[in-house]
Amino acid sequence: MDMDATTNPAAGLLAALAAPLKRVPPKVRGRAAVAAFAAFALLLPVIDGNAGDLDAAANATAFAALALGLNIVVGLAGLLDLGYAAFFAIGAYTYGIFASWQLEPAWSSFWQPFAWLGLVERFHVDGVPDVAHLTVSFWIMLPLSGLIAAFFGILFGAPTLRLKGDYLAIVTLGFGEIVPVVVRNTPSLTNGAMGLNGVQAPSLFGYNFGVTSTPYYYVGVALVALFIFVSLRLTTSRIGRAWMAIREDQIAAAAMGVNRVRLKLLAFAVGAGFAGMIGTFYVAKLQTATPDMFMFPVSAMILVMVVFGGMGSPYGVVAGALILQILQSWVLQDVSGWLHDLGELLDNDWLQTIDLTQAIELIFGIVLVLTMLYRRQGLIPARRATRALSLAEQTANVERGGIRRQLRVLAREAAETPGPLLEIRGLVKRYGGIIAVKEVDLKIAAGTIVALIGPNGSGKTTMFNVITGLDPATGGKILLQGRDVTGLPPHELARLGIARTFQNLRLFNNMTVLENVLVGMHSRTTTGALGAVLRPPSVAVEEREARERAIEVLSVFGNRLLPRLDQTVSELSYANRRRVEIARALASQPKILLLDEPAAGMNPGETLELAEQIRSLKDMGLTVFLIEHKLNVVNDLADRIVVLDHGEKIAEGTPAEVHADPQVLEAYLGRKAVAHA
Repeated sequence: MDMDATTNPAAGLLAALAAPLKRVPPKVRGRAAVAAFAAFALLLPVIDGNAGDLDAAANATAFAALALGLNIVVGLAGLLDLGYAAFFAIGAYTYGIFASWQLEPAWSSFWQPFAWLGLVERFHVDGVPDVAHLTVSFWIMLPLSGLIAAFFGILFGAPTLRLKGDYLAIVTLGFGEIVPVVVRNTPSLTNGAMGLNGVQAPSLFGYNFGVTSTPYYYVGVALVALFIFVSLRLTTSRIGRAWMAIREDQIAAAAMGVNRVRLKLLAFAVGAGFAGMIGTFYVAKLQTATPDMFMFPVSAMILVMVVFGGMGSPYGVVAGALILQILQSWVLQDVSGWLHDLGELLDNDWLQTIDLTQAIELIFGIVLVLTMLYRRQGLIPARRATRALSLAEQTANVERGGIRRQLRVLAREAAETPGPLLEIRGLVKRYGGIIAVKEVDLKIAAGTIVALIGPNGSGKTTMFNVITGLDPATGGKILLQGRDVTGLPPHELARLGIARTFQNLRLFNNMTVLENVLVGMHSRTTTGALGAVLRPPSVAVEEREARERAIEVLSVFGNRLLPRLDQTVSELSYANRRRVEIARALASQPKILLLDEPAAGMNPGETLELAEQIRSLKDMGLTVFLIEHKLNVVNDLADRIVVLDHGEKIAEGTPAEVHADPQVLEAYLGRKAVAHA
């Protein structure tokens, strides 16, 4: 019997009540919780008919939707945006300008077609010329504002998203400050600091929303539900995995075929689009807009909601936004009222003047600090803890002899390429006055294994970086199947068939084993953002086939990786992380695979196992270019060996020829040792 249950009857009762719930699968529990919350949200106006409460709830839905948009930018793509309220303002003023009396152009025949469409009205007052009153429908402006804000997101992001970290945050902060300044200084459009007034309320099927909170609340709930749906579809798609890969490691993402600039712009556009739509909703609800409504504190507040709820978790950021908005709108006001009552009772003037809502920024700051200290993953983490593996799953059953079946991802035409598959002509790489690679010539035939060896600091990894586009070549040419690929970005080279691993592991540590390998297939799949959201049959088929191919690649390593598909990479041993990196590179369907010290950190048995697998890949027609310090592995695998010393090629040939070369012996053993020998 459980000792807690005998010593504490209440704990025993709770455990007994929770036991049936624990037997329910987590997915079922999650769906039941979402359904219960959705039912509560729909019934709230019936449960609580207080107009003030519904107004606060409608405002809370607006901020929950804003948090979902910022979660795309910060939580998924890892781009710290401190000026997010600028897109909120763009959406608000877009609708406010086209649905108020701010613009009153003179009436002419030009406006007649728009009048037929119900977008303008002819306004007549005796004694003055007629004017056109803009009356664009809220329902038209809602998606249109999203598109306009998304356009500005791209326009702003294009010159800035090559920055990262603190630099990007500072630039976004500046953009967030610029928009309110522009609004204040364009009174002809925005009425300046006075703000827009008289914005028309939405109407639906002849019913005018007016200032009643209930219809706005339901529109807000619908927008939150829509944004959750879009966020979930994007998160579990090719696009979402690419965003998370950029967040985890931009260099590795590029090497796997992810176009970093394009995907960052897409994240900014989607997040800005969400904010633009909510700006329209918010200004329609308030029927006014002023620049002070969109200042930096709003951006900071939304960011706190995302962090508090759980970055990357759509349900988490909604929960965080709702809790913090309820804290601001209800709890702090009620507590302030209780303190006022206590002040009257005690005849204390200070208590009677306390207004906790004025300290909301301080309170949000405290919430952020506490979250970072005690629950960095947020209320509802994007990643749940994985189950512990059984003893049988943890014990690897290794079959010697390499890979026993043909991999579909390697069924390419590269092995039949006439002439060299990869040719390097006079390759040079300089860092200021230091020459890391000097006039190197190299030819790698299809279907062979070529090893690149040399002392530490000889330029081996630098050469790999130049070949894969991570570092630009200072001089020379790189040809893949006769095509000059010098200077192409890493994602283009990955698409053309050059894949690599890294000397120091570059994995997406907060993504699962399966997701890491699926990112490797990014350049071999085509689903875009719209396809990811709509999920037509073709997209579902592509996703299913990609997962099947990923599992096929992982099966190369047997049950070292297959039982760990849903584990995050950070939970794996060093050797298994090496295997994941190789599997990820294989998943990109390479013509040539560049392995940078793949056996590093492996024991002799694991090294032998990996060597057999690399040899099997060669037998299947894959070309391998290998850096390795374990010379027994090099001698066993390589058809040819190239030796670098101080950036220069000093020898090339078969293992026997290279090991007999005096220059190689001198480079490895030193001049005195060679002379003594």
